[in-house]
Amino acid sequence: MILTLGACSGGGGGDEGGGSDDPIVIGISLPLTGDFSEPGKGVQQGYEAWAKVVNDKGGLLGRQVELKILDDQSNADRVVADYEQLIGKDQVDLVFGPFSTRLVVPSARVAEEYDMLFVEPAGAAKEVFEQGFKNLFYAAPAVANDHYNYLAEKILAMPADQRPKTAAYAAMDDPFAQGTAYGLKEKLEAGGVRTVVDEVYPPNTTDFSGIAAKITDSKADVLVGGSQYQDGVNLIVALQQLGYQPKLAAFSTAPTNPEFASAIGNKTAGVLSPTGYSQDAKYPSNTEFVEKYTAQFGKAPEEDQANGYTTGQVVAAAVTAAGCAEQGDCQQKLIDWLRTNTVETVVGPLSWDDTGKPKGAHMIQQWVGGDIKIVLPEDVKEAEFSYPKPAW
Repeated sequence: MILTLGACSGGGGGDEGGGSDDPIVIGISLPLTGDFSEPGKGVQQGYEAWAKVVNDKGGLLGRQVELKILDDQSNADRVVADYEQLIGKDQVDLVFGPFSTRLVVPSARVAEEYDMLFVEPAGAAKEVFEQGFKNLFYAAPAVANDHYNYLAEKILAMPADQRPKTAAYAAMDDPFAQGTAYGLKEKLEAGGVRTVVDEVYPPNTTDFSGIAAKITDSKADVLVGGSQYQDGVNLIVALQQLGYQPKLAAFSTAPTNPEFASAIGNKTAGVLSPTGYSQDAKYPSNTEFVEKYTAQFGKAPEEDQANGYTTGQVVAAAVTAAGCAEQGDCQQKLIDWLRTNTVETVVGPLSWDDTGKPKGAHMIQQWVGGDIKIVLPEDVKEAEFSYPKPAW
């Protein structure tokens, strides 16, 4: 599947470049079908919203931007072939990254082989930043293992007689999902919270009855799901059917999905999730993003859309500063500029270390009164942290 969005024109730039009126073509591979299709489509919408805002303002360097999007079908071999085609054959001017660590790592290798800047919206697992990439930047506030830092601090600061004693972990066999869950696990274990269940399941798992039974039998105080979306929903439904009631339940990404509440019977009270984005954040570009995105798509953006939009903002800042957007020597200028500068985005100011890892932290959201609100850290909270959670 090829989706071409933006200005109507032919292929990409390359070293030869096009005329000054030619569009800047940006090559992207996304999981629009397969295991990661739900968040993949969200990132696509974020990319599309960014392109529209930029083009409505006259484009980049006075040129319209055009998105050339391929569907990698959530497949690592396919994503490699897609970026080989986009960069080597189609000669796109720039590339944006895909969704999911499983797809980011192999595609980043392709981009580095071609000396291309690679800003990505959703490869947050620690192994992304252990590959030695010189061209990669993660366009979000924090990596997966640090997503739950504020929650760990909150739990371990509780009085001893209130603090949870045991925890159960169930994580998809995916670097990001496991990274979020096990980042919290490491911190809680160090603080004395004992692990009583530790289950890893394949990405295509649909039957969670066995895992749910183990968690229910354990009577764990804390439940942590290293989830994408549907797997988190399926696990919660299975636990509801068995009558398991944790004192605290945290799931990566799933609770921020707009379909989450209805999918689990609107029994969301107290469910937690880390997030790098809030629609209500007062960053100047976020106010514009929410307004323009809502006008374009008929609803407010969520985190996946924001991460896509942020990716565009980061690349645009580098392009504007370097004054170029094409393959060749320009790419190193873009990389060098991002290494030493901070970019203002819809998720706040972003800067990176030498591995491409952002230097920030994620907020913690919790479902309160039928809506999801920021509860940690204290200085940006929209509601009070609820513990123990109400029954679901």
